[in-house]
Amino acid sequence: MLLIDGKKVAAELRQKVKDDVDAIVREYGRAPHLAVILVGEDPASQIYVRYKEKACEEVGIVSRIWRLDGATGQCALEKLITELGASDDIDGILLQLPLPRGLDVGRCLSLVNPKKDVDGFHPENVGRLSIGLPGLKPCTPYGVIKLLEYYGLSPAGKNAVVVGRSNIVGKPMAMLLAAPTPFGNATVTVCHSRTADLGAACRQADLIVPAIGKAKLITREMVKPGAVIVDVGMNRLPDGKLCGDVDFEGVKDVVSAITPVPGGVGPMTIATLMSNTVEAFRWRREKPLCPVE
Repeated sequence: MLLIDGKKVAAELRQKVKDDVDAIVREYGRAPHLAVILVGEDPASQIYVRYKEKACEEVGIVSRIWRLDGATGQCALEKLITELGASDDIDGILLQLPLPRGLDVGRCLSLVNPKKDVDGFHPENVGRLSIGLPGLKPCTPYGVIKLLEYYGLSPAGKNAVVVGRSNIVGKPMAMLLAAPTPFGNATVTVCHSRTADLGAACRQADLIVPAIGKAKLITREMVKPGAVIVDVGMNRLPDGKLCGDVDFEGVKDVVSAITPVPGGVGPMTIATLMSNTVEAFRWRREKPLCPVE
């Protein structure tokens, strides 16, 4: 059984980003600049933002956090997003989710400049992904593809099951796995809470990507011998320990490769965010998002 080491792969990706940032500084006289908008006091969001801030510091990306009160209104938030989108000093914009109740998430995400949308959530970037045009990709699904690439685990021609249909992970993950690329070309099934027989679907899969947020949902009986599992889930058990959507101890002797939780997909999400920030810098300066006739 191969234990897919997300920490190792993320460290190598961050080093590549650091080298790219150094080259950008030499060529343009400044580093890429990431703007992070944090609204409210959500504890998990506070932690995630600190991780992202530390990662920026390590690779040389300039980061600035706009910390807004939880009572911030829709108009004030929209004004800030629009101003950052128009600023030539800002290369990437990250709107930390979830937003406090009462704020229109879809409206806010649609106002992010798509060329600075380092999370890959803007409708334009989602559309580009769906039809195979270049654009910024959602960090977590992109990180999963990077893990598969690193270990040579191509899903091409194989059956892949994505468990979850969120806009952040499930849907873009399915599109990336089905895309006509060296680490795409899979036959993809998307399962979710209304799937009649999840076990039957998973038992047909050569690759399972659980991303539904339910601890140890995927058990040994649901896994085909030799399957690859990339576990996106992150759940906290009553004893405080973290676990994924897969019963790791139950399936580890059945699968051919699996990610641990923690230490699998999580580090890749932040590493690909750094990579997207560099890519956003270069997209705006060096190459158009649409092919030039």
